Amino acid sequence: MDALPQHLSVRTTDGTATFSPRELRELRDDFQKFLLLYQFGLREVETKLEILRDEFQLTHDYNPIEHLSSRVKSADSLIDKVVRKGIDADFDSIRAHITDIAGVRVTTSFAGDAYRLFDLLTQQDDITVREVKDYIARPKPNGYKSLHVIVEVPVFLSSGRVDVAVEVQFRTIAMDFWASLEHKIYYKYEGAVPDGLLAELKDAADTAAELDARMQRLHGELHGPRPSRVFAI
Repeated sequence: MDALPQHLSVRTTDGTATFSPRELRELRDDFQKFLLLYQFGLREVETKLEILRDEFQLTHDYNPIEHLSSRVKSADSLIDKVVRKGIDADFDSIRAHITDIAGVRVTTSFAGDAYRLFDLLTQQDDITVREVKDYIARPKPNGYKSLHVIVEVPVFLSSGRVDVAVEVQFRTIAMDFWASLEHKIYYKYEGAVPDGLLAELKDAADTAAELDARMQRLHGELHGPRPSRVFAI
């Protein structure tokens, strides 16, 4: 078996950097630990949302969450974003400037449930809200609708507490279906979507919004207003 080379050269944007195999292993381990923090933060937020879902189901015989999904950016995706945004390639800089490394998507039946869950999550005393973008109240020009919030959640390690940023997106089934279709279209056309198709997408977004409003109204007529708090003890 051939012996490992004493040093390995890696091409960077500034030229070529030389690392020993030990240094490369240390870089790999540090990167894995960095991403693991976000996996832990993700679990904390998911657990909070699952508790709210289960408590709602037991207390109110009603489930405001249709679906929960989550992900931590892959190493390749994160590196691409660091390069694209021109961020210094150190962990402190990445942590400060990229807030969607960990992401949770909460799909609800009704827009009212999206806001209700947003309130219940962000008012918990160990959650810190860093940023809110309400694309439900103020949709993007292309018709995209979703409620985005960046929260910080504490993660307790053997070395102490670390606050981890997690992006949470709240959207209805109709909003999620439209966003999924739009993503597939942009991927197929590599961003250069024909104007006619863009117009149809916007029209579909308007139709989805009308459907959401109608379903919310029917839901209210059948069940009346739902409580905005569930832990009033």
